[in-house]
Amino acid sequence: MAQRSAVIFLTDDTAKTGYNRPLMLQNVMGRPMLSWLAAELAAGGCERFFLAAKDTLIESARACFPEEANVTFSSGPDTSDQLHVFLSTADDADSEVLVLTAPVMRLPGSAAPDFSKPPVASGAYLVGRRALMDAIDRHDGFNDFLGEKGKALSDRDGFYSIHTATDLAAWQPVLRRDILTRLAENGVEIWDFDNCYVDPDVFVGAGTVLLPGTILRGRTVIGQNCTIGPNTYLEDTKVDDGASVKASHLYDAIVGYETTVGPYAYVRPGTVIGSHCRVGDFVEVKNSTIGDGTKISHLTYVGDSDVGKNVNFGCGTVTVNYDRAKKHRTLIGDNCFIGCNSNLVAPVTLGSGAYTAAGSTITDDVPDNALAIARARQTIKKDWAANHKVKEQK
Repeated sequence: MAQRSAVIFLTDDTAKTGYNRPLMLQNVMGRPMLSWLAAELAAGGCERFFLAAKDTLIESARACFPEEANVTFSSGPDTSDQLHVFLSTADDADSEVLVLTAPVMRLPGSAAPDFSKPPVASGAYLVGRRALMDAIDRHDGFNDFLGEKGKALSDRDGFYSIHTATDLAAWQPVLRRDILTRLAENGVEIWDFDNCYVDPDVFVGAGTVLLPGTILRGRTVIGQNCTIGPNTYLEDTKVDDGASVKASHLYDAIVGYETTVGPYAYVRPGTVIGSHCRVGDFVEVKNSTIGDGTKISHLTYVGDSDVGKNVNFGCGTVTVNYDRAKKHRTLIGDNCFIGCNSNLVAPVTLGSGAYTAAGSTITDDVPDNALAIARARQTIKKDWAANHKVKEQK
């Protein structure tokens, strides 16, 4: 199918289906059906689109096409005239036009039609461009014209009619496997095709391994030779070459070269983690910059912080960034050592090479190479436990 112009009628079938938006705008794997259709038609050589819809649907339909796509949107009584203009501006060599009059899905290029069953009509037609222009000039009935002059396309041609949400759900494994197949053909190792979900706009580099339970959403970019998963969710996140993300959730974040994240880490939007870092189990990082070589191994919260290179966070560290009125930032210089169970009460700055003693609550800036101790001196009360037990027994 190599038609360079497609005409799509986006019908409002909500009264029939009971859904709050037309079937063509219902999601499959987080992406509207129309978006999948447009992408597949474009991959097959379609360069120009004409989409007719109600005014209230135009904005949602527009979002289904890439910004660079050549799309004419039309609604209202001028649709026929605008369609005529669209057809007249096509290349003279374009003798036929693809017309879609109902919710339709296009079979991905990596899948083959089933020829073992009788063909099923789809609501897709091939029509002569000039003949359609003449019919518009004569004000012929559109459906009558398609029935008489159009070539009806069926599932054997790769076009499938969608009537219900059940029909739509049946496409989820088809589309998912097509995406994963394309990744595998480009050198990505996928352990379980039935338990890996990748959005169509995601990029994964060669040599990367996707383990079971991996979900990659939005415009996530994964470099080469990474390991992602198992049970990992990445959304709008960039992971550089050689990095590893295991059993963790990352949103709108950047992970540097050969950095390891997880298991059970939570990286929130606005976070940039450098190269050769370690973000371990039960660590949460939010809106922070983490320098190269820094280790945040476990049970730590780093929020609204700028952390230097080669910093070590002890277990249980918290950057106390919120005073109920405003968020404040913590600044940590290179080569700092943060003792276990330290609270860094922002706004506060730790100079390069500074140390904090375990169990300290740091409220004032710490100079370079200094040790900050903010805890009461230990006191020993001899025989206190034995005397207390005697009281308990009375």
